Amino acid sequence: MAIDVTVRRVIPLSPERVAAYAMDWRNDSDWTQGIRRAELTRPADGGGFGVGAEVSRTAFFLRRRIDYVLRVIAYEPPRLLEMIATVSPMPMRVTYTFEAHPGGTLACIRVRGGPGRLLRLAAPLMSRQVRSSLTKDLRDLEHRLTSPGDGT
Repeated sequence: MAIDVTVRRVIPLSPERVAAYAMDWRNDSDWTQGIRRAELTRPADGGGFGVGAEVSRTAFFLRRRIDYVLRVIAYEPPRLLEMIATVSPMPMRVTYTFEAHPGGTLACIRVRGGPGRLLRLAAPLMSRQVRSSLTKDLRDLEHRLTSPGDGT
């Protein structure tokens, strides 16, 4: 059984503002549940952050430490950031999209995972936990960007 979880939230700011913050790996631990460390470990093909860049993350999920590396496979700011896990306890694809919406920005995070050892043992629990974490991520993203003194 595979995981395929998508969450959405309207954030009352422009897609450019939301994407600029959310797509910056240096902000990962500020708004993404469980991430304790994020580091650009390989620059993009043309330098900096973009397609081909790799970000190493240390996170805690279901009380377990997880170290993984995400490689950027699509980068079209402010609309799309898509990454795949190159080093991870399970196959994973993470997609962020940001679209104009009458209320500001429709922010969407989708996480898909394959049949790794962890998934086979606890796929239903993991799907619920992933959905809960992603929902909190978008809530925290909105809070960081709309609270005085926070965000960019």
